[in-house]
Amino acid sequence: MTTAGDIMHRGAQWIPAHETLDRAAQLMRELNVGALPISDENERLCGILTDRDIVVGCVAMGHDPARITAGEMAKGTPRWIDADADVGEVLREMREHQIRRLPVIRDKRLVGMISEADLVRHLAKDQIASWAESVYATTARP
Repeated sequence: MTTAGDIMHRGAQWIPAHETLDRAAQLMRELNVGALPISDENERLCGILTDRDIVVGCVAMGHDPARITAGEMAKGTPRWIDADADVGEVLREMREHQIRRLPVIRDKRLVGMISEADLVRHLAKDQIASWAESVYATTARP
């Protein structure tokens, strides 16, 4: 059985909720990633911050990324998966919530992230096609 821990990208790092978006952007550049899990003061997942969130939700709105925190950008209920979860559970979680990045947790600690690139490296083409169709599907407009 292939697990989330088998396909995840190791070395993921939190951005504390109190850190500013300019610091988050710097960390994304250093780690060469497009998203960071946001942690509260107890190192618990409280959101995900993407490069798009910074650009669209802050900069494009005329706000200063040095004055907005990662925690202020955290919205909704963050999704995550246990490191021992089967790949089928990973795909189901990502499909049901139409998400492209999923933090991997073991013993309440961040141990990795699963992104589209990780899926492509580890899954069969038919699994990837089905996943992509469901995650990128949009509701038809009348």
